[in-house]
Order: sequence, then structure tokens, then C-alpha cells
Amino acid sequence: MVTSLLVSLWAGICAIDDIGTQMIRRPLLISTVVGLIMGDLQTGLLIGATLEVMWMGVGNVGAYSAPDIITGSAIGTALGIISGGTATAVALAVPTSLLAQQLLILYRSGIVYLNPIAQKIAETANFKKVFRIQYVPMIFAFLIRAVPTFLAIYFGAGAIDTAVEALPDSVMDGLSIAGSIIPAVGIGLLMLMMIKKGELWVFLIAGFALAVYLDLSVLPITLIALPLAYLYDLATREKETKDESKSDDFDDEEDYDL
Repeated sequence: MVTSLLVSLWAGICAIDDIGTQMIRRPLLISTVVGLIMGDLQTGLLIGATLEVMWMGVGNVGAYSAPDIITGSAIGTALGIISGGTATAVALAVPTSLLAQQLLILYRSGIVYLNPIAQKIAETANFKKVFRIQYVPMIFAFLIRAVPTFLAIYFGAGAIDTAVEALPDSVMDGLSIAGSIIPAVGIGLLMLMMIKKGELWVFLIAGFALAVYLDLSVLPITLIALPLAYLYDLATREKETKDESKSDDFDDEEDYDL
């Protein structure tokens, strides 16, 4: 009971960090602390390193909700230590993270309704109330990580399978569809924020071509993009410097004429 509470508390703390500084939410640190709590630091480090490599590229982009690596790491590590193996931890971490992803979608869809409330409070210039309303999503973020972690560790791996089987097919299908649509919306919003200049669309098309037609992964595309981005930045700065120089010369000529 005490171990389950401590691990779930740690998962809740990592959940709050996930909507804040995002410094302790990675599997390597999560699993290490879980191993320390359960008295098997070595196994916790081994499981954390394995999950870190497996989920290294997982992250939220725009409005996209990635698989919940916090819940998956905490539950997978704890049950893996109990069962005595890294393979068990990985096997449990993946379905757990996917199941918890559906909770994240519901959570992030629900807290949207706080926006008009916060806006009305902000119009009154009552900043203390605006600050206090931030505790609502923090509490829910804590609970949707801490409660499933506690139940899974306390009742064992069978609780996860039971929870999945108990959900109606219509609910799972709806959440799966929502999870498929949200990435497109998130990437679209991210593009609107990042691509402010028309020439930047060339880089998007180039990246798309490299990924689709040459079947390159993220790492080689990134290595190709880095020197191109560096050259583009140099050219942009040089152009801005020339424009500023021309503007200064024009100002000097006007002063001389006067």
C-alpha cells in the first residue's frame, strides 16, 4: 500500500511537471525514482534506459497528445520490478501509455472550457483569481496519472486488462478517432505559428519529400536540415544588415542636404 502510494505520488508530481517546466517527465528519471522507492535502483535504471531509448522521439506537437510516457513508465517500471524483468516492464508500459493517452485526450478537451471563465476573470483585472484557476488543470493532471498508477500497482497487471475490456467499443473507437484527428490539427496550428514567411514553405515541402519519397527517418532529415537552416539564417542576417546599411546611408544623405 505504501509503495503504491509513493509511486503514484511521484507519477502525479511528474504530471504537474509535464504542464510546467518539463524537467523530470522523462522515462529515465521516472523509472530511476520508482526503482529507488521500490528498493531496486539498478533494475529501475535499466528499465528507465530501455524506455528512454524506446520513447526518445515521443513528444507533444501542437495539440497532439502523445502516448502518456509518465503513466507508462511508472506502472511499467513498478510491475517490471515486481515481476523481475525489463521485458515485462516494456510489455506493460506500451499498452498502459496508450490507455492513459485516452485519458489525456479527455483531460485536454475538458480544460478548454476553463478558457472563457479565465477570460471573464481577466477582464475584471483580478489576477489572484486568474492565478488560482490554474490549480484546476493541475489537480486533474495529477489525478489522471496518480490514480491509474496506484490502481495498477496495487491490483496488479490484471487491473489494466480489466479496465480496457470494460470500456465499450464505441467509447474506444471514438477516442481512437479523436486521437487520430488531433495530430493533424496540432501540426496545422504549429505550422501557422512557425511558417510566417512564404519561402519557409520550401523547407516544409523538402522535408515532406525526404520523408515520403526517400523514406528517411527523423535523424537523417534533421542532419540535412541543420546546414540548410544555418545557411538560410546567414543569408537572412546578411540581407538585413545590407538593408540597415542602405537605410543609414539614405538618412545621412537627407541630413547632409538639410
